[in-house]
Amino acid sequence: MIAEYTWLVPFIPMMCFLIIGIIGRKTPEKGGYIAIAGALCSFLIAVAISYEYLTSDAFAAGQPITESIRWFSIGDYTMNLGYYVDGLTCAMMLFSSFISTLIFIYSLGYMHDQGERKNRYYAEVSLFLTGMLGLIVSSNFLELFIFWEVMGLCSYLLIGFWSFRHHDGDAASANAASAAKKAFLVTRMGDVCLMGGLFIFLNLFHTLDYADMFANAGAIAAANPELLTLGLLLMFGGVIGKSAQFPLHDWLPDAMAGPTTVSSLIHAATMVKAGVYLVARAFPIYVMDANVMLFVAIIGGITAFIAATMALNNMNIKKVLAYSTVSQLGYMILALGAGGYLWALGYHELGALGFFAGCFHMINHAFFKALLFMGSGSVIHGTGTEDMRLMGGLFSKMKITAITMLFGCLSIAGIPIFSGFWSKDLVIDVAMAAFNNGTGDAATWFIILWILAVITAFMTAFYMFRMWFMTFMGEPRENAQHCHGESPKTMTMPLVILAVFALISGLFMFFGLGDMLAFQGVAIDGVEHGIELFSNPYTYLTLALAAIGIGIAYLMYVKKSINPGKFNKDGQSWLYNALTKRWWFPDLYNQISWKLGYGVAKGVNYVDRQIVDGTVNGLSSAVVGGGDVLSKVQTGHVQDYSSIVLLGVSVLSVLFLIVAFALGGL
Repeated sequence: MIAEYTWLVPFIPMMCFLIIGIIGRKTPEKGGYIAIAGALCSFLIAVAISYEYLTSDAFAAGQPITESIRWFSIGDYTMNLGYYVDGLTCAMMLFSSFISTLIFIYSLGYMHDQGERKNRYYAEVSLFLTGMLGLIVSSNFLELFIFWEVMGLCSYLLIGFWSFRHHDGDAASANAASAAKKAFLVTRMGDVCLMGGLFIFLNLFHTLDYADMFANAGAIAAANPELLTLGLLLMFGGVIGKSAQFPLHDWLPDAMAGPTTVSSLIHAATMVKAGVYLVARAFPIYVMDANVMLFVAIIGGITAFIAATMALNNMNIKKVLAYSTVSQLGYMILALGAGGYLWALGYHELGALGFFAGCFHMINHAFFKALLFMGSGSVIHGTGTEDMRLMGGLFSKMKITAITMLFGCLSIAGIPIFSGFWSKDLVIDVAMAAFNNGTGDAATWFIILWILAVITAFMTAFYMFRMWFMTFMGEPRENAQHCHGESPKTMTMPLVILAVFALISGLFMFFGLGDMLAFQGVAIDGVEHGIELFSNPYTYLTLALAAIGIGIAYLMYVKKSINPGKFNKDGQSWLYNALTKRWWFPDLYNQISWKLGYGVAKGVNYVDRQIVDGTVNGLSSAVVGGGDVLSKVQTGHVQDYSSIVLLGVSVLSVLFLIVAFALGGL
């Protein structure tokens, strides 16, 4: 079977990483074509594996194809290496490798002027793709964690890519280095939580293999509910860090300090999707605890809302897209949380709908967000700035970029029939279903989360079209006047391809995606739910709010009939300043770092210098001092040495007599 070669999907990009690192400097584009070939091969193999699985008896029976070999054993615990192929694996493999291939092609144009540094760039993005694909096909959580950490390392290297020297000066270089460290440290906090959760799972299940854990989840939940809850919460801590959920969301906008192609990889195809994938992969365990699922949904809903507010007045085109990424990730987590809660209460069809909505939105988001990021890169490439206040009027000069980005904006705003409409409205519907079927305080939480999700839909439409209007409409401002025109075909071709998917990928739900993303045999009828969206009054509410958001943006930034400056009140608006300062989360992190982190560091430094080093230095001083004292008896006179020997014999004789009498006599 072709599935036996699933290990090749991450292995090929890994080999490309090694080849580029060794001989990449001697190849055209410093390894760029090798990286593209590796990503394309992984995609083609993923297509073959997916076709084989989706036409197999295992898929018809709702079973995965899995195989593993023994890696090592510690006592009663055996760790394995293997692959695990099901519908979720196939979907993730396909869109991750496909979009990464397009990003690598786009990089040929965007990174063309980087000279020898391209070798490092293409090696690192190949390793990044290895981490994501390896994480997807892993057959156990330990294997997943290893590839999870590979991505963490690569994110640090790629976000800090400009740290050596940036074309905007030393300040930008320092900013890139700081952003890389921030991303690394914040995600490490989540990784420590994930590792703690895996230790608990290993203790409970005596294995980390998916197949065994999913089969025994019910029995473990009944026997050790408190410990299972703790393990699930710790695992979700890893998700909060990796997928930038509240309150660890602030690292992701700063990650824009890296090249735009890296932003596309992190925000669309790979890294931040890993956290959502982890919740979806561990869904058979998560649904054992309704309270944990409620917590997951709350975190997702709050994240979606808070991140959307931060994008309302930001002037950096990439950071607007970064905040939108955080917000859309919140939607995905909200859907999974609400669906898991419903499944735990026994509403299996609605629970499976939540699982499908979260995964479906993850797929659609990958297409339109990669499109938007690469479109912003095309704009930056043409204007030389990320500040939207220096753009404007670019539609006539960059028509392909403008039209394709318009497709992305329509999709993320949830306008029919674009892809984002189908999945985002399903997410909102699942939140309402959790309210209608929830009990007690949980129902109250879900109606609040539904309201937040609807308001977020309005804000999303407003800030995305604010970005588009400021960039492409109106009079050309400073940098736009000097725009050199449309980007090269290596950059515009991926935009056109992604624009097509931003239009049609939502229609996949009508052609078998519901069966592909079935949860525990419960499949979603895409046609039924697609029709239901247009008979649901709440759908028209979100559409009306989206239209209002687009209309307000048009009046503010095209017609100029509404002055956006009046909301700032000459810099005195508390709300405007709060949004500009990201609700003071960076300040909070800095205070925690200085007050707590610095205090702990000083304490550790004191223990290291005064106790650890003091003990070592004291012992060495005692030895040296003792040696100095004893050296004084080395006089070189035989008489002195004889006296010392006699003194020693006398002391030993006295001690012998004392001990003998103490023991009862000689």
